[in-house]
Amino acid sequence: AKQKSRSREVHCSFNMEDYSQVPFASLCGLAVIVAGWLAHCVYKWTNPACSTGRLPPGSVGLPLVGETFQFFKPSPSLDVPVFYKERLKRYGPVFKTSLVGQPVVVSMDAEVNRIIFQQEGKLFRSWYPDTTNNIFGKESIASYDGSFHKYIRSFASRLFGLESLRDVLLAEMDRNVKHSLAAWAAEPAIEVKDAVANMVFDLTAKKLIGFGPEKSRKLRKNFDAFFQGLVSFPLYFPGTTFYRCIQGRKNVQKVLKDLLKERLSAPEKRHGDFLDEVVNELQSGRGVVDEKFAVDLMAALLFASFATVSSSLTVAMKFLSGHPNVVESLKEEHEAILKKREDGRSGITWEEYKSMTFTAQVTNEIARVSNVAPGIFRKTLTDVQVKGYTIPAGWLVMISPMAVHLNPELFKDPLTFNPWRWQDESKKSTLLKNFMPFGGGIRLCVGAEFSRIQIALFLHALVTKYRWKEIKGGEVQRVSEIVFPKGYHIQIIPREG
Repeated sequence: AKQKSRSREVHCSFNMEDYSQVPFASLCGLAVIVAGWLAHCVYKWTNPACSTGRLPPGSVGLPLVGETFQFFKPSPSLDVPVFYKERLKRYGPVFKTSLVGQPVVVSMDAEVNRIIFQQEGKLFRSWYPDTTNNIFGKESIASYDGSFHKYIRSFASRLFGLESLRDVLLAEMDRNVKHSLAAWAAEPAIEVKDAVANMVFDLTAKKLIGFGPEKSRKLRKNFDAFFQGLVSFPLYFPGTTFYRCIQGRKNVQKVLKDLLKERLSAPEKRHGDFLDEVVNELQSGRGVVDEKFAVDLMAALLFASFATVSSSLTVAMKFLSGHPNVVESLKEEHEAILKKREDGRSGITWEEYKSMTFTAQVTNEIARVSNVAPGIFRKTLTDVQVKGYTIPAGWLVMISPMAVHLNPELFKDPLTFNPWRWQDESKKSTLLKNFMPFGGGIRLCVGAEFSRIQIALFLHALVTKYRWKEIKGGEVQRVSEIVFPKGYHIQIIPREG
């Protein structure tokens, strides 16, 4: 009996010990499974699949984060940021990376860039990271292809096309520049980028949606965080740059939605602006565009109209301040135009604008060095072979105009501001072939000529009527595009006589 009792005790003891080990064993097994799954996910992330060749060299960084923080790291120079330089040296001009959770192939190669532009709609389509789509809306013009894209471009050209620029906008832009410079000259100092942004936005807000200066400047403040949002990590919670950007977008959308609703309630009433055209299209019954698309389009046009020009002209002022020989040559060209006029008080004509040879060279050089767009994005429609590598279908490709424009093999002494580089006819065609500040192919920026005219008119009024001196700021950083962390403050002074 005692033996049986001891046997039962041992048996019970064994069962209890075995039972107590079950949860621990299960947890260990679960941990092994989770660890294996995580290891598999990390392996798949760091070794993306490519079934038809080999991927471009490069690193995709950490899961989800990728190399985003390295990409956004500011560089205290006009030169190509370290992110690009290090990878160019290590991998060559075409490499893979990952930005905000998406695999991306970056092209610093001018030949590859031209192929991408030429194969729009065949091998590539326009696309932007989710961050950009969240800021500008998935219904924006960049999201569409084919005949619809052509239709929307022709629609937008009613305002920014050559006919409108020549017959309507040129004179209004000229008056706007003169009025702005006169107002700035009455101030002890101005912050260049903010002042230029107000100047351009006042005009475009009036032409697009009929807003006067007071309403347009209140609206413009909501756009200030847009560019910062484009070069920030998409963390959406209060206090972050991306959060402020999205809040600004919501404010802009509310203003535009309310305005569109008001206009649609009385479509017969005309206001003489681009929104009239939008209302007509919505009322036509063709169903080509809807209200959501119209709001996104208007927001994108408002942002694009001033953001690039304000950055470019700020860079221009900085360079002109350090290159008096360029200012003198500009002054000679524009004073010659004034002398030829029968009426000295008349504004610039289209013929005068087209005759500004040296000004066009200065504009090219401003656009080359400033590179205000962080990058131009496309998405592969199929597996694409370039330079012996395969870019898988569905991957993003980022063209870097900056890397091409600052390539010493394509542009001699690329960090030197030299408008005369565009004068040599024997080299001009090669330079222009590698010049892409406004994109290329069928998606060449619809506002490209608007930007060039704005710069030319500004330079004309500036060098013939004013001089200036630097007050403070002007330190430059590049975060893909050029920024002035402390602003750039100057004093505008009327010329005597």
